[in-house]
Amino acid sequence: MHTTTLLHPLALRQAEPTDLPGVLRLLADTSEWLYSQGVRQWPRGGFGPERIEPLIEERVLYLLDDELRYLDPDESAPPVATIALDDHADPEFWTPADRPSSALYIHKLAVARPWAGSGLGDALLDWAGSMAYAAGLPWLRLDCAKDNRRLQDYYRSRGFRHIRTVDLPHRASGALFERPSEDVSTTVFRDLTIAELISA
Repeated sequence: MHTTTLLHPLALRQAEPTDLPGVLRLLADTSEWLYSQGVRQWPRGGFGPERIEPLIEERVLYLLDDELRYLDPDESAPPVATIALDDHADPEFWTPADRPSSALYIHKLAVARPWAGSGLGDALLDWAGSMAYAAGLPWLRLDCAKDNRRLQDYYRSRGFRHIRTVDLPHRASGALFERPSEDVSTTVFRDLTIAELISA
């Protein structure tokens, strides 16, 4: 485990409307990094608020915070990572034969560059798989860029199976992956979403 996660306590929570600027900044930074690597999965400069606000309103966007940032009330640092998890199967990718309602779907997974390589992506994938398991769904699914072999290899190394690649000219994404849901606990961060789900 990367020493950053040992020195900084992390917590996962649902995003709030006030988090929008930080999320947009994280996604923009990630998008620029992807472009520097020759990957065109996300729009250059990130997403507009109209793409992210609905995820916050639907309560399906989650943020991983460095809890030490709260020691400085003026600190406006973006989240350490973000992930959206919902039951919205993209109809351009997932067909009725895939039984779209049998899975939860990952979107907008991004880890801030200073935290890259710290295992946070792995931990968030495990968390998402445990959420699908708790919902009684057999699969965790995602789509990623058709030409991003490194990312595809990463997902394979994390237990995902490549289902197929849907090659639509207007979509950079289209490589479809799934893995079985599983009840896996993580000690990398505190999961505050459990309390949020109970109080909802």
